[in-house]
Amino acid sequence: MGILDEILATKRDEVTLLHQPQARDAIRAAALAAGPTRDFVGALRRDDGHLSVIAEMKRRSPSKGDLDPDLDAATAARAYERGGASALSVLTDGPWFGGRIDDLQAARDATALPALRKDFTIAEIQLFEARAIGADGVLLIVAALDDATLRDLHEAATDLGLAVLVETHDDAEIERALAAGARIVGINNRSLQTFAEDLGIAERLASLLPSDVVRVAESAVRGADDAARMAAAGFDAVLVGEALVRSEDPATLCAALAAATVTR
Repeated sequence: MGILDEILATKRDEVTLLHQPQARDAIRAAALAAGPTRDFVGALRRDDGHLSVIAEMKRRSPSKGDLDPDLDAATAARAYERGGASALSVLTDGPWFGGRIDDLQAARDATALPALRKDFTIAEIQLFEARAIGADGVLLIVAALDDATLRDLHEAATDLGLAVLVETHDDAEIERALAAGARIVGINNRSLQTFAEDLGIAERLASLLPSDVVRVAESAVRGADDAARMAAAGFDAVLVGEALVRSEDPATLCAALAAATVTR
C-alpha cells in the first residue's frame, strides 16, 4: 500500500463522521449561509505577465516529517501577502500533515487573498465543509478518484461557487482531468506513492494543457531558478509549500518566485 492509499483510508473514516445526520445538516446549513468567495481563478493569471504564487502552509508532511510544528497561519499568510503571493493554499488534513480547519480560517481572515483548501477530497460533504469554513477553492486529485466521482465532485464544487484545482501526474491523468471539465489543472512534480520529486515532469507535460486552462506547477519549487523554469514551460502559477514554510524570510522568497515572467 502506497502513501496515498493510506491517506485515503484515513480520509474515508473522517468522511463517515461527516455523514452523521447532525454533522451533515450543520455543515450544509453553514455552507449555504457562507459569504461570497474570492476570485481564485482570476488570481492565478496576472495582468503583468508574472508568475502567480500559491503560497502554502503546512506543519509537516509524510515524506519530510516536521516542517514547522508551531506554524501560525495568520502570521504566515500576512508574510506571503507582503511578498506578493497571489493566493494561499492551506493544508487542513490533520493526521498526515498536521493541518487544521482553523488554519484556513485564520489565514484567510488575515489577508485579502483567496484560499485553497488543500486536503484529500473524496466526497461531496467535504465540499460543503470547505465552503462552510471559508475556502475559495478545493483540490481534487485525479489519482484518488474514479472518473465519475471526479466529474461529479468538480460539478458540485463549481455549483457551490468553489474554484477547483485538479491535480495530475501524467498524460493519462491530464486527459481525465480535462474530460471532467477542469479549468485549473495542476501538474505535481512529486509522486504521491513514493514522494520523489522531479521538475521535469511538469516540463514534459505542460504542452498537453490547452491555452485556456490555468496551468499550475506543484511541488519541487525551491527558489527563483525553479520558478523561472516553470514559468518558461508555460505555467501560470506555482504552488510552493515546503520552501516557504522553512524560509526565514518567506516574504522575500515569495517576491523572488513571483519575479518570473510566464511564457505563453
